[in-house]
Amino acid sequence: MIDHNNETRVVTEFPHKVREIEHVWVPMSDGTRLSARIWMPEDAEDRPVPAILEYIPYRKRDGTRAWDDPRHRYWAGHGYACIRLDIRGTGESEGLITGEYVLQEQDDAVDAIAWFAEQPWCDGNVGMTGISWGGFNSLQVAARRPPALKAIITHCSTDDRYTDDIHIMGAVPLVENFFWGSAFFHIMARPGDPEIQGEGWRKQWMERLENQEPVVATEWLQHTRRDDYWKLGSVNENYDDITCAVYAVGGWNDGYSNAVPRMLANLNCPKKGLVGPWGHKYPQDAIPGPSIGFLQHALRWWDHWLKRAETGIMDEPQYRVWVDEPQTPSSVLPMSKGRWIAEPSWPSPNIETRQMFLNSDGLADKRRHSTKIEHCSPLTVGSGAGVWCPYGLGGTSPDLPIDQREDDGKSLSFDSAPLDERLEILGAPVVTLRIAVDQPQGMVAVRLCDVAPDGESNRVTYGLLNLSFRNSLDKPRSMKSGAEVEIRVQLNDCAHAFPAGHRIRVAVSTSYFPVAWTPPEPVTMTLVTGRSSLDLPVRVPRDEDARLADFGPPEMAAMPEMDEIMPGEGSRHVERDLASGEQIVRIVEDGGAFHIKDLNLDCADGVTAEFRIMEGDPTSACGVWRWSSRRTRGDWDVAVTSQMAVTLSQDGFHIATDLEAFEGEQRVFSRRWNHDVPRDHI
Repeated sequence: MIDHNNETRVVTEFPHKVREIEHVWVPMSDGTRLSARIWMPEDAEDRPVPAILEYIPYRKRDGTRAWDDPRHRYWAGHGYACIRLDIRGTGESEGLITGEYVLQEQDDAVDAIAWFAEQPWCDGNVGMTGISWGGFNSLQVAARRPPALKAIITHCSTDDRYTDDIHIMGAVPLVENFFWGSAFFHIMARPGDPEIQGEGWRKQWMERLENQEPVVATEWLQHTRRDDYWKLGSVNENYDDITCAVYAVGGWNDGYSNAVPRMLANLNCPKKGLVGPWGHKYPQDAIPGPSIGFLQHALRWWDHWLKRAETGIMDEPQYRVWVDEPQTPSSVLPMSKGRWIAEPSWPSPNIETRQMFLNSDGLADKRRHSTKIEHCSPLTVGSGAGVWCPYGLGGTSPDLPIDQREDDGKSLSFDSAPLDERLEILGAPVVTLRIAVDQPQGMVAVRLCDVAPDGESNRVTYGLLNLSFRNSLDKPRSMKSGAEVEIRVQLNDCAHAFPAGHRIRVAVSTSYFPVAWTPPEPVTMTLVTGRSSLDLPVRVPRDEDARLADFGPPEMAAMPEMDEIMPGEGSRHVERDLASGEQIVRIVEDGGAFHIKDLNLDCADGVTAEFRIMEGDPTSACGVWRWSSRRTRGDWDVAVTSQMAVTLSQDGFHIATDLEAFEGEQRVFSRRWNHDVPRDHI
């Protein structure tokens, strides 16, 4: 295994000398100009090369510089023109951004790809890549089929914006919708750099601030059904729209683990898939490790599809994944235990379903006599869940699930006997429950855990389901009190090895805060044992697993020169008032402060979050996110602060959002937005 902190190879000598262009205006068909940063071989205008585009809103100049330089300079040194393009209305790009994955964004990408393909330094072949937003729009733009686009690498993204994005899971609204919504709101309110935008920077900044309506997190919450809003940008609406080659990459500890196997199963273009143990990070600099030599691996992909070189990458197994081994759970996990395996294709004939039944005395291969068990979970179930999407900021952010024993004890749990032999699974476990509830609206959270002989409980995977959406994601029907129904909860895809002597546990709860928002009333569930089951996707180990080629150690180009002014920090504290029954979760993700030497720019960013809930009152659930950013260079001193606060009632959600902007000590903008969103079967 490679410790990415100690053994990353920083490459400074490349086959091609690299020319870096800090800023280029890219014209759109409507006259708007987008700002690009480009790395290319010095002789590219004499010997044109393929282009690789990354197209995101996170500010190439002062936001993603530390991520961009090591990747794009590396590929440029191997014969590519690499482009980091700011989306319209972000960073230094002109115009206004009006939402997430809007049609205008796709139109601009099509314009940009055509423009890049026509430049004297480009040979007419273009690839596209990115993580998260950049992974999403790589898929979306591929579905538009711009002629020059030949291949993409999409990291930590999804083909279905409704079922597998940060907003909703199993038709249950996610708390993290507002983490991301408040972040989006805050980042888009920041100004461009006067060194690029010139004297008009302040005017463009004021236009951004004045046009922050609607607050995007509120807009997302207004669409709790799978409607046309989510279908735009969901490439699973028609997989055949994509004809270029797709390499889908993800991590089991990321929020987007399901998309890679689903795309392999449904895309009809050339395709490959890779899933490691990672969170929301690139494989060459990943948390949890091991990191891998992904940049050189990706070069083989680009060389094959953009240069028509014989690299052998398409002769290798289609789907390569990391199988986790249980280890002591920790919210911060630098390194994962496990091994790499591969399947020639996906779905694989090497997967067999093993069915186990939730009986009154535990989990077993045979169904036993049916009984009925009533259960109403404490509202504090979920305090050990970590976050929906672990970002692993700097390797210190405590994002991962901890020992599940406390949450298991507050849930309806079913344990198997100790396993006689090792059991490996690969795919999406499915739990079928026969239940009744006493309220029209409710949810279930189902967790699959690996329980060690000493009782330590590792969460392997989990799933949520809004009971009103049990039969349809676009036509909800409330539950009838006391009426038994059969529901199917598909858990997130995973790859895990249960050792001999360990137990398999299924834990079912009626709440999961602060991962998911709570229903309007406490829900008592009646579960019918013997009529409920677990389907495990069991994989038999293959001899070929031991002969897989090694990815090699991670390599990258040098990071930009930055000086630390103040270190960052990450913390997550859970507090309980034993008198009142209130639980408070406090989170700090402070990026610290640093100086970018190339730009002579000081940067500081941070966020804090707080979640509260009172035992017995689901409408007491609330959350607040507070963001701050500051940029200084000489006498240029700008700052943005924002806050988003969410409170619940039986009828709906109230969202109060505040935004302030400063030049030096002078406040130049201040506004509050108040929005009420009624519950729609949630």
